[in-house]
Amino acid sequence: MAAIQGGFLANLGRIYALYTGTFIGFTIFIGLLEFMGVPNRILGYLFIFLTLGVYALIGWLARTAEVNEYYVAGRAVPAFYNGMATGADWMSAASFIGMAGSLYFGGYGGLAFVLGWTGGYVLVSILMAPYLRKFGQFTVPDFFSARYGGNVARALAVVVLITASFTYVVAQIVGVGIITARFLDIPFQLACFVGLLGILLCSMLGGMKAVTWTQVAQYIILIIAYLIPVVVLSAKVTGIPIPQIMYGQALEKIEALEKTFGIAQPYASAFTDAKGAYSPTAMWNFFALILCLMVGTASLPHILMRYFTTPSVKQARDSVAWSLFFIFLLYFTAPAYAAFAKLEVYQHVIGQPIASLPAWVSSWGSIGLVGACDAANAAQTFALCKGVTGNGDGILQLSEFRLHTDAVVLATPEIAGLPYVISGLVAAGGLAAALSTADGLLLAIANALSHDIYYKMIDPNADTKRRLVISRVLLGLVALVAAYVAGTLGADILFLVSWAFSMAAAGLFAGLVLGIWWKRAGDAAGVWGIIVGFGLCMFFLIATEFYGPWVKQSLSWMGDINIVKIRGRDVAYIWGINNISVGIFGIPAAFIAMLIAGWVSKPASAEMQDFIDSIRVPAGSVRNAEAAH
Repeated sequence: MAAIQGGFLANLGRIYALYTGTFIGFTIFIGLLEFMGVPNRILGYLFIFLTLGVYALIGWLARTAEVNEYYVAGRAVPAFYNGMATGADWMSAASFIGMAGSLYFGGYGGLAFVLGWTGGYVLVSILMAPYLRKFGQFTVPDFFSARYGGNVARALAVVVLITASFTYVVAQIVGVGIITARFLDIPFQLACFVGLLGILLCSMLGGMKAVTWTQVAQYIILIIAYLIPVVVLSAKVTGIPIPQIMYGQALEKIEALEKTFGIAQPYASAFTDAKGAYSPTAMWNFFALILCLMVGTASLPHILMRYFTTPSVKQARDSVAWSLFFIFLLYFTAPAYAAFAKLEVYQHVIGQPIASLPAWVSSWGSIGLVGACDAANAAQTFALCKGVTGNGDGILQLSEFRLHTDAVVLATPEIAGLPYVISGLVAAGGLAAALSTADGLLLAIANALSHDIYYKMIDPNADTKRRLVISRVLLGLVALVAAYVAGTLGADILFLVSWAFSMAAAGLFAGLVLGIWWKRAGDAAGVWGIIVGFGLCMFFLIATEFYGPWVKQSLSWMGDINIVKIRGRDVAYIWGINNISVGIFGIPAAFIAMLIAGWVSKPASAEMQDFIDSIRVPAGSVRNAEAAH
C-alpha cells in the first residue's frame, strides 16, 4: 500500500493532466452529441452521472483502513494539490452559484463577499495555518482540548463545529438539489437525496484521503465550467475573450439600458441606498459582513482541517498561498459573470413578448428560480411571481421579471442562447463545487462525533476498525438528516452560508487566535470564550430571524431596531445590521470574555506556555500538545 501511495504521489502531475484532458474530450464529445440531435435531457444525465461516477471511482480507489489516512490523508498532500483541494473545499455552492448572483443584484455591495472570503485566507496564513499544523492534531476540537485543558473545551468546540457545519452543509445540498432537479427533471426533494449519493460515494470509504483527491478533480471541473461560459460571452459581446478586463464594456451598455428602464443611478457605491443616496446603514452592513466572512473563513473547521494534511509546517503555509491563487481565479471572474449575465437578460429577455419567451423560462420557473409575471395569474405558474402585479400587456417588463440569485450562473448559458453542452458543463461545475464542500463539511462533522466525542470522551480504548466504522455510519446519518432538511425547507444559499460563518467566527476564532498568540490564556479563558461568543451570536440569530417583533419590543433599549419582511418572516435589524452578519455581536464578546477570564483565572501551565513559544518558530518538527498538559 505504501508503494502504491508513493507511486501515486510521484505521478500526480501526469495523473491529473490526463484527467483534465479526458474531461475536456468528454465535453467535446457531448457537444458532438448535441450537434447530432441527441435530446438535452440525455445530455444532462450524461454530464451529471458520469461526473458523479468519476468522483465515486476516485473515492473507491482512495479507500483506506488507516486512521492517519482517514483523518488527515496520511499528512502527505503536497502544498500545490492541498491548495487546489482547499479551493474546491472552499468554493461551495455559495461561491460558484451565489456570488455572481449577489453581484448581479447588489452591485458594489456584493463585493463584501469577495473581500471577506478572500481576506480570510490572509488571516489563516498569518495567524493560524502553520501553527495549527505544528500542533499535530487531527481536528479543531483536538486543538481546543490540547490547548484548554480537556473535554469541556473539546465538547464546546464540537457543538460550534456541528452547528456551523450542519448549517453550511444544508446550503450545499440545496445547491445540489437545484442543479440535479433542473438537469434530471426530477422533484427538488428527490434531487437532494440523489445528490447525497454522490457526496457519500466520495467520502465514506476513504475519509480525508478520498476527499482530498476527489476535491482536486472537482476543482479542475468547476474552474473550467465557470470560466468557459463567461469567456464565450466576452468574446461574443466585446470580441476579446478575456472577461476579467473587458466587462467594463458590458457595464457601460447596462447603464445605458437601465436609463431607458427608468433606473437613473444604478449602484453608485456600496454605501448607497436604493435611491443612490449615501447611507450609513449600508456602509456598516458592508463592513460588518466583510468582518464576519473574513473571521469566519479563518474559523471554519473543515477548512482548517486541510492544513493538518500537509507533510510539513512550511508546506502548510505554502498551501495557503496556493489556496488563494486557485480561489482568485474564480473570484476575479465573478464580477464579469454578473455583468455579462445582466446584459444578456436586458438585451434578450426584457421587452420580449410573453408568448415567445424561450423554454428555459418555464424550465427554471418550475423549480422556483425564474418568474415572468406579466399575467394576473402568473403566480400559478411561477412561484416567484407571488405578490407581483403585472400590467398584462403581453410584453415582459423589467419590473415583471424575477430571477433568483441562485439562477444567475446556472441559467446564463441558456439565457444567452449558448449550446446546451455549456449549460451541462456549468451544471457539472456547480455540482462539483457543492459536492466538494459538502464532502469536507460532512467529514468534519462525522470526525468530530467519532473521534472527538466517541474515541476521546467515551471509549478511548476503541480499536481502529470500530472507530472508522462509527465514523462512516455517522457520516451517512448526518448526510441523510441534512438532505431531509434541505429538501423540506429549502433556503437562500447565501443566507445559510453567511450564518455558518458568523457561528464559526463567534465560537472559535478568539480561542484559536489567543490560543496561539496569548500564551497566558488558561483553560477557563478558552471555555468562556466559546460560551459567551457563540451563545450571544446564536441568541441574536434566532431572536432576529424568528422573533423580530419580540426583539423590537424587548430590546428597544439597544437603540435602532427595524423590522423587515424577508423570506416571509419579520426579521429584526439591530442598528441596521442584517442578521447574516450576526457574528458582529459574538466576535468581540468572545475576545472580551477570554481576556477577562484569562486575567482573573489560573494561567496556562509553564509547560503549555513553553510549548506555545515553540510552535511560533517557523522551523522545526511537529510537537505533541497534549504532553504539555
